[in-house]
Amino acid sequence: MESVLGRYRNLIILVGVLFLQVLGLAMQVKRGSDTQDTRLIRIWAVGALSPFERSLVWVRNGSGNIFHNYIYLRGVRAENRELKQQIEQMRLQQVRLSEDAAQAHRLQSLLAFKEQFVSKTVAAQVIGSSGSDLSRVVYIDKGENVGIRRDMPVITADGIVGKVLMVYPSVSQVLLINDQTSGVGAILDKSRLQGVLRGGATGEVMLERVMSDEQVAPGDIVLTSGGDRIFPKGLPVGTVSKVSNGKDLFLNIKIKPAANLSKLEEVLVLVEKQERQAVAEEKRVRASDILSQRLPSVPEKPPQAQAATPGASAAAAGLSSAPKPKIPAAMGASTAPVAKTPAAAAASAVTGVAQKAPPQAGTAPKPKISVTSTSLSTPATQPAIVEDKPLTPPVQPAVQPSSNENDPH
Repeated sequence: MESVLGRYRNLIILVGVLFLQVLGLAMQVKRGSDTQDTRLIRIWAVGALSPFERSLVWVRNGSGNIFHNYIYLRGVRAENRELKQQIEQMRLQQVRLSEDAAQAHRLQSLLAFKEQFVSKTVAAQVIGSSGSDLSRVVYIDKGENVGIRRDMPVITADGIVGKVLMVYPSVSQVLLINDQTSGVGAILDKSRLQGVLRGGATGEVMLERVMSDEQVAPGDIVLTSGGDRIFPKGLPVGTVSKVSNGKDLFLNIKIKPAANLSKLEEVLVLVEKQERQAVAEEKRVRASDILSQRLPSVPEKPPQAQAATPGASAAAAGLSSAPKPKIPAAMGASTAPVAKTPAAAAASAVTGVAQKAPPQAGTAPKPKISVTSTSLSTPATQPAIVEDKPLTPPVQPAVQPSSNENDPH
């Protein structure tokens, strides 16, 4: 049996020669734009290999994304567990702080403690600065004309800025907290340590009068203590940036101001402070009240429907619960004894009672009561009963419907 190469040798040689010729032409022929020419063989090679390269890049990116997402999801799960633990701890801390706050309000009310609140402010724009390193002051465009006085506190939305130093009719001079001659009563929010906030020679802000044996860490929040009788208590001052040992058993605490003192544009001047006594406000809302507020309410009925509904209900109640009147034997006879069957007598008695009932004011008219002959009819085989009575009818009292609810009839 001959091999494949031996059988198709001529054909294989022909194909090889044609391929070499095409390859040689492709290496010689160029195609491209005016600026750059590319050989045809390179274009063919790029077109043949680009699908394989594209598929390899897609597989690599897909596997990399899958691995990255898997690692990321594992990190997300761990972070989710940590956040849940933090939420539980914060809930417990919130309950404890709420109880402490309620107790503090009660104690403040018992001790007649007075609190100061910001009552009125005046917005002003910074129009200039001192331009000196020794005195750090700024000028604002409001003065005595709008009620600004000396030693009034000046703040921003971020924190305190300083106090009013000099007042003119339409301009005021503000002494910043980073000036050497300034002084603000401050307190650390976490440890409740009190000190005096002063400015340094280079424009830095320092917290003085804190003993060296106290624990103060960078990042602690500093608030106003209210001891200087200028700034209300609790306004933000800044955060602790650096702590070191100083002279005379005191710490050197460097403060980063909450307000950017070098880029002041608009400020607020506290022209009025409200002082009131602390009141313990313990208003606890039940969970059922909150749920009742969230539930949808039933819409009110229109006035016409409200007027018609009581009458209809009263008529229905009268039909269902009205006591059955007693039916005398001679009821309905006016001039002469008339022979009546029991069914006819009962029907006339019920009709008479229904006609005697007066209509009520403001209610719908009651429907007429009709008694069918099937409910009170006698058997067909029962003969009619004729009463033998004298011509003069006996005098009987007027019959009124009984109102006794325990009447068996």
